[in-house]
Amino acid sequence: MTKIPAGTLSKVPEVTLMFWIIKILATTLGETGGDAVTMTMLHADKNAHNGGYLIGTGIFLGVFIAAVIAQIAMKKFHPLIYWITIVATTTLGTTMADFVDRSLGIGYAGGSSILLAGLLASLAVWRWREGSISVETVATPRVEMFYWVAILFSQTLGTALGDWMADSNGLGYEGGAVVFFAGLAVVAAAYYYTSISRTMLFWTAFILTRPLGATLGDLLDKPINHGGLAISRYLASGILAAIIVALVLIVPQRAGVHPGVRERRV
Repeated sequence: MTKIPAGTLSKVPEVTLMFWIIKILATTLGETGGDAVTMTMLHADKNAHNGGYLIGTGIFLGVFIAAVIAQIAMKKFHPLIYWITIVATTTLGTTMADFVDRSLGIGYAGGSSILLAGLLASLAVWRWREGSISVETVATPRVEMFYWVAILFSQTLGTALGDWMADSNGLGYEGGAVVFFAGLAVVAAAYYYTSISRTMLFWTAFILTRPLGATLGDLLDKPINHGGLAISRYLASGILAAIIVALVLIVPQRAGVHPGVRERRV
């Protein structure tokens, strides 16, 4: 366990309302952007075994690795680099989930179970090695690696959950979005009115924002006869990216402060 002085700034933003707004936009962009490559460009939606999902996963894996290297190389929190890395996890999560669920034929239930196990394992190893899984402790390269692995698993799991809810339970994209909005409302109520671990609530909310983004992204770009609005994936992705960049540049974001007392964290 690495000891870090109290007051040290973390490499991730302070968790505020604006953090969650940008996170939802980023997860929605991850859905439309990932689908733009695998479905619009590579036509994997027409044939899940044509290699489109695998190629898309390879492309976004490269982007993710480059973004994480840049993020870790930063000496302090850099909002634009951080959110680029988050978007990289959402696009990679989209293509990975589709590859596991559709190309490998594991299905939504099987894929979600595997990804949940991966997320829990990554958090358990992080907790075992560092003594905490609080995002406020993300201030060293090693902890950042644990953080980004957990983030990637959570984004991929969220994609699978979103598709499972919208496609398999008869709710459609709007219904799925309402369910995940309700889930986030419950988490918010628990944050304000209970003593449940803030760390656990953070990771729960972080996971739930991903399927919310997945259903919103599908609502934007899926054909009208499939319950979507049939907006071009390129157009939707461009608009979402522009809004995210504008918010990051205009709205001030501060780095979270490392508490210096890990034993208090779950």
